[in-house]
Amino acid sequence: MLSHMISDLDARHFVHPWESMEDLGASGRMVTQRANGIYVIEGDGRPRIDGPGGMWCVQLGYGRQEIGEAMAYQAQEMAYFSPFSSTSPVSAQLAAAIAQRTPGDLNRVFFTTGGSTAVDTALRFVQFRNNLLGKPEKKIFITRQKAYHGSTYLSASVSGKERDRNWFDHADALVHFLPDVNPYRRPAGTSIEAFLEAKIADLEKAILSLGADHVAAFIAEPILASGGVIVPPEGYHRRCLEICRRHDVLYIADEVVTGFGRLGHWFASESVFGMVPDIITSAKGLTSGYAPLGACILSERLFEDISGDASQGAVFSNGFTYSGHPVSAAAALKNIEIIEREGVLEHVRALTPHFQKRLAALRALPLVGDTRGMGLMGCVECVADQSARDPLALDKVVGGLIDAHCRDLGLIVRPLLNMCVFSPPLIISHDEVDQMFDILEKGIRLTTDDLVRKGALVA
Repeated sequence: MLSHMISDLDARHFVHPWESMEDLGASGRMVTQRANGIYVIEGDGRPRIDGPGGMWCVQLGYGRQEIGEAMAYQAQEMAYFSPFSSTSPVSAQLAAAIAQRTPGDLNRVFFTTGGSTAVDTALRFVQFRNNLLGKPEKKIFITRQKAYHGSTYLSASVSGKERDRNWFDHADALVHFLPDVNPYRRPAGTSIEAFLEAKIADLEKAILSLGADHVAAFIAEPILASGGVIVPPEGYHRRCLEICRRHDVLYIADEVVTGFGRLGHWFASESVFGMVPDIITSAKGLTSGYAPLGACILSERLFEDISGDASQGAVFSNGFTYSGHPVSAAAALKNIEIIEREGVLEHVRALTPHFQKRLAALRALPLVGDTRGMGLMGCVECVADQSARDPLALDKVVGGLIDAHCRDLGLIVRPLLNMCVFSPPLIISHDEVDQMFDILEKGIRLTTDDLVRKGALVA
């Protein structure tokens, strides 16, 4: 079917995530026709590097025949089973494979349909557990501004991206937000060390103010991905865990983005940040985007005092028709197999220094206020004045302007207001990293020229 016909059907019938009501039916999204490796081929027939890696998820790139074959075989062998009354070999094997790769005693795997439902499950389990323990008042979740944890009711309630919260209702009584943890936005004259101490104090003060007997859990992304790839100061997560332990508050690590190789490890919590949380949520890279699947991974310790004789006959009445879907599980198992066989985690760790060096070099551009990242994920934040760190007056469009120029040059980035974020497929090569950053630099320079011409920026 011709690209313009697809665009017409899309405009009239497909309501997309984060759909603008002002532009409903008129967004003119590019039609993606095919994809292979790190490239997507859009309606104009041109291949472009997929800078965002789909949506932080296409770890192994596109066109992996092995994954497609594993999914096809499973669909023909047994496309579905009811997770409420039976199990499937592939789903049980995947649960065991995940448990083998998690830190500590996080061995209990609850399968969900994606990241939002994994987070929702984690939050509901914490509430369920506290009810069984006779602590029905221990229900408040502490989170951070700029955090993103999902778009179901509870997961959206603990998400702190301000503009995403407009026009929606949330479970406000259950949630307490801590201030932004972005070092780039720390007060002038404040050292990183002092900023870290302030962020740690934020958490403990909140627990003491709310009352530890009312706080159920602290939820945090190791790196705040959709908030702009915010990397907290070194030691932040480890020290937050210490505070949570001291006050009987559970720690939920949202590894939907950082899990399955994005930072060069199966999970980042222990390997990168030196801490073992009580719960890990994951999705995205779990299947490399080949099928929808999420997982809420829980510590054995959390079940010890609510199961068996201590269960009071309770049932964790939470689940989904497609929990542990066998076709998705087959994709995930093959994904894990390929990552190990091809040494993808080792490749990410080897390539990271060059990737981050090229990212940091963009700070020399006048439009760029900050660059930040870790592993194979990064963010470029644009400002009107580097010394003042002021966002551009055109913050809503500057990222889009960069993306438009980059698309013309052969690269897709993900615009977020005055930022561009990217997390390319983990199989990207050294030369392709250079190609990506060469295009990105040129796109930023062309955008700078545009803004100068419009009078929005002083040359």
